[in-house]
Amino acid sequence: MFGWAITFLIVAIVAGIFGFAGIAGTATWIAKILFVVGLVVFLAMLVAGRRPPSL
Repeated sequence: MFGWAITFLIVAIVAGIFGFAGIAGTATWIAKILFVVGLVVFLAMLVAGRRPPSL
Protein backbone atom coordinates (compact mmCIF):
# COMPACT_ATOMS: atom_id res chain seq x y z
CA MET A 1 0.00 0.00 0.00
CA PHE A 2 2.86 2.33 0.84
CA GLY A 3 4.46 1.46 -2.49
CA TRP A 4 1.38 2.66 -4.34
CA ALA A 5 1.32 5.84 -2.26
CA ILE A 6 4.94 6.58 -3.20
CA THR A 7 4.17 5.84 -6.86
CA PHE A 8 1.28 8.30 -6.90
CA LEU A 9 3.43 10.87 -5.09
CA ILE A 10 6.10 10.58 -7.78
CA VAL A 11 3.43 10.89 -10.48
CA ALA A 12 2.14 14.03 -8.75
CA ILE A 13 5.63 15.56 -8.59
CA VAL A 14 6.34 14.82 -12.26
CA ALA A 15 2.92 16.14 -13.31
CA GLY A 16 3.49 19.27 -11.24
CA ILE A 17 6.86 19.87 -12.88
CA PHE A 18 5.30 19.65 -16.33
CA GLY A 19 2.39 21.91 -15.37
CA PHE A 20 -0.46 19.42 -15.19
CA ALA A 21 -2.06 20.84 -12.06
CA GLY A 22 -5.25 18.76 -12.23
CA ILE A 23 -3.42 15.47 -12.55
CA ALA A 24 -0.93 16.51 -9.86
CA GLY A 25 -3.70 17.41 -7.43
CA THR A 26 -5.57 14.17 -8.04
CA ALA A 27 -2.44 12.04 -7.71
CA THR A 28 -1.52 13.83 -4.50
CA TRP A 29 -5.00 13.22 -3.08
CA ILE A 30 -4.82 9.52 -3.97
CA ALA A 31 -1.35 9.26 -2.42
CA LYS A 32 -2.60 10.81 0.82
CA ILE A 33 -5.60 8.46 0.98
CA LEU A 34 -3.44 5.39 0.33
CA PHE A 35 -0.94 6.48 2.97
CA VAL A 36 -3.65 6.95 5.59
CA VAL A 37 -5.28 3.61 4.75
CA GLY A 38 -1.90 1.87 4.90
CA LEU A 39 -1.16 3.48 8.24
CA VAL A 40 -4.53 2.42 9.67
CA VAL A 41 -4.03 -1.16 8.44
CA PHE A 42 -0.51 -1.22 9.88
CA LEU A 43 -1.72 -0.01 13.27
CA ALA A 44 -4.60 -2.50 13.26
CA MET A 45 -2.20 -5.36 12.53
CA LEU A 46 0.17 -4.11 15.21
CA VAL A 47 -2.59 -4.05 17.83
CA ALA A 48 -4.00 -7.41 16.71
CA GLY A 49 -0.59 -9.01 16.98
CA ARG A 50 -0.20 -8.03 20.64
CA ARG A 51 -3.32 -9.80 21.84
CA PRO A 52 -2.83 -13.02 23.79
CA PRO A 53 -3.87 -16.13 21.88
CA SER A 54 -7.45 -17.19 22.52
CA LEU A 55 -7.98 -20.67 23.93
